[in-house]
This record gives sequence, structure tokens and C-alpha cells, in this order.
Amino acid sequence: MSSSPTPRSFTVNSIGAVQSPRTEPIDDDWGNIESTIELDQSQFETDVLAGLSDFSHIDVVYLFDQVDEASINLGSRHPRNRADWPRVGIFAQRAKARPNRIGVTTCELVDVAGLTLTVRGLDAIDGTPVLDIKPHVVEFQARTPVRQPAWIGELMANYW
Repeated sequence: MSSSPTPRSFTVNSIGAVQSPRTEPIDDDWGNIESTIELDQSQFETDVLAGLSDFSHIDVVYLFDQVDEASINLGSRHPRNRADWPRVGIFAQRAKARPNRIGVTTCELVDVAGLTLTVRGLDAIDGTPVLDIKPHVVEFQARTPVRQPAWIGELMANYW
């Protein structure tokens, strides 16, 4: 008889913050938004970004820090409160009111200067804490055909 694994706790610290013209978590039109990620100079030297400019895109892991804990969804809901879309669990959508409030976005890397990354298409608002940055590597994308429900295509129609 197997037992469930015991959840472990650990600390995650931000490595920097987003500077964006967007200050509100608007759901659409993120594609042309240019913002910067300022890495914490008390933690890092510029060599931490060595070689990153060879990549066209990065994956940014960040914290939805302005989401009120009372709005966290541990069950299911209609995405964007649209009753014409199916009720789905929080792990079947990319909503910001998730248990650990973690966001992940692949965005275009425009420039690297010192400890500042300029990016396009990062759907994070001004002041958002950044938890990690990884180069976007094609070989880590889905290796088999991707399947998704039709409502996702409708939801994402104007997102970027």
C-alpha cells in the first residue's frame, strides 16, 4: 500500500522585479507590451546573464503578488466568469488566482544590458516579483501534438 507524499515547504525569493507600463492586470493585448526585468543587484553580478542574449525568447516565472488571498480558487470556475465556457478546475486554466499565485510566460527577449532585460509580451504588471528566468528552448516544448479545448482559443484570441 502506497502513501501520499508529504508536502514539503521551502522558501522562494524574488530575483528581481518587472517594470511595465501596465499597472492593472488587464486580460488582453499583451503582445506589444515592452517591459523590463530588473535583477536584484544585491544578489547578482552581470555575468549571471552571460549568454542569454543568444536566445530570442525567455521563460519568465513570476508571482501574482497583487492577487488577494481571498480570491484564490481551489476548485473550479467558468474562465473569465463566462457561463458559455465550461466550468473547469484551476489547474485546467492559467488564471492568476491560483493556489501559489505563480505565473509563467514565454516572451521575446529584446535586449540584455547589465542586470536589465528588456522583453516584449510579458503579461506581468509593474512591480511584479520575478522568481526565475530560463532561456526558451525549442526542445523543451511539447514533443507530441498539442490538444486543447475550443474555449481556450476563444479566450486567447485577443490576449497577445
